[in-house]
Amino acid sequence: MVPIGGLHFRRFSTKSRSYGDAINALNSLQTNFATLEAIRKSERKANVRAIPEMIEWTKRVGYKPTDLDRLNIVHVTGTKGKGSTCAFVYSILSRYQPMLSKIGVYTSPHLKSVRERISINGKPISEDKFTRYFFEVWDRLSETVSDESIFPNMGHGVKPVYFRFLTLLSFHVFLSEKVDTAIYEVGIGGEYDSTNIVRKPTAVGIASIGIDHTRVLGSTLKEIAWNKAGIMKTGTKAFSVDQKTEAWDALQGRAVEKNVELIKVPVHPVVAKTRLGIDADFQHINASLAVSLAREHLRVLGYYPQHYCNEDELPPEFIYGLENASWPGRCQTIKIGNVEWLLDGAHTDESITVATQWFATKAKIAAKKVLIFNQQTRDAKSLVSRLHSILGVDVHFDEVIFCSNVTWSVGGYQAAELTSMNHSKQAIDDLVVQKVLAEEWEKLDPNSNRHVLPTIEDAVKYVHELKDDNVQVLVTGSLHLVGGLLVVLDK
Repeated sequence: MVPIGGLHFRRFSTKSRSYGDAINALNSLQTNFATLEAIRKSERKANVRAIPEMIEWTKRVGYKPTDLDRLNIVHVTGTKGKGSTCAFVYSILSRYQPMLSKIGVYTSPHLKSVRERISINGKPISEDKFTRYFFEVWDRLSETVSDESIFPNMGHGVKPVYFRFLTLLSFHVFLSEKVDTAIYEVGIGGEYDSTNIVRKPTAVGIASIGIDHTRVLGSTLKEIAWNKAGIMKTGTKAFSVDQKTEAWDALQGRAVEKNVELIKVPVHPVVAKTRLGIDADFQHINASLAVSLAREHLRVLGYYPQHYCNEDELPPEFIYGLENASWPGRCQTIKIGNVEWLLDGAHTDESITVATQWFATKAKIAAKKVLIFNQQTRDAKSLVSRLHSILGVDVHFDEVIFCSNVTWSVGGYQAAELTSMNHSKQAIDDLVVQKVLAEEWEKLDPNSNRHVLPTIEDAVKYVHELKDDNVQVLVTGSLHLVGGLLVVLDK
């Protein structure tokens, strides 16, 4: 049986280690579908062990939590918008280089390459650096042991699971590369997330909180908000967008418990008038949260220009950063020939709502409209129902395609970095979810042409074969779907 706290690992030759070897080793840390189901059932019970185990893994790599203080971390959580917020924070702070010499960003998931998760100064680390640092961490874990009387799930031959390992790798990369500002996006929740061994962040941000990951975080907004507020640290200001009452009350309660100043962030007046690089109306609140986080970070480090004491004003560096922020796969538009691809990896009720509203603002009356959708794990029927109800009678999809996240019709995922073992292979091969969604859409809109296709490549090929002069395609439901589609478009 695979322990909850880690995974048994395969041995990899030390003679010649390539980037492909690193990716294969990393993928060996993914939980397969059957094991993941067992873990999910006991996940909340395992939560209490998460942080002590993560600190122990970090020590085995050669670091203490105090070492992370050198990274000057901005820590961001939330259900919807935390990734975009991190992108805005990076774009703003990048205007303050070389005062900030190296800015690292750790985020998830990746779209095309796992290296996207660990970037420095706006660029994913190179394959060579990823390989070198990956095996340094791998070897240090292989050569050290934990006291199994204290850490029973960290016995001989066990490695941390995929996300934990990548978090460890990010610490090692950023510390080795002498990063002096780091932006960390929480993976799931906050209280028990592997990123939450950070002791002294410069600023804490909480984006919009909704219902998601209920098996791990709880089934109510109060429980979920309590968990996400776990990244608050005494002595560090916490900033949150406006939340529903139940969530806000939970955040306030934890702020009092932790003696943290919690500040509610409205849409900033300058942000409201700025054409954002991530161009959607709902991004104004994420950009405003980013403004508060970047300003506090610079203040803590002593770099914020003192003559901008009026908080309703923003330095030109902030405005430039907002205008030039980029976050692929979120509110992204790509024009190729007669086809306009509109991509957003929305995968929760809240994110599907705003992504659909964004698409509605872009939809052209004369264009043939196509939907490409997949969601393999959540309540996909609920998501497509919400998508349809938001569009109502104003926007009609002529063609609706449900496909798996498998990239290519020949070769499967092909790129090892896109491989996922977290879903039932049989269900994917049989297109079980896709067939159910097609039946659901028939009830919602019997006038659409519905298609169930096995791969993303098949979906793209179908769109390219449309003869219309003007085609708009909304691709949503999963970041894995969006990432695979970008790979296919890039060939």
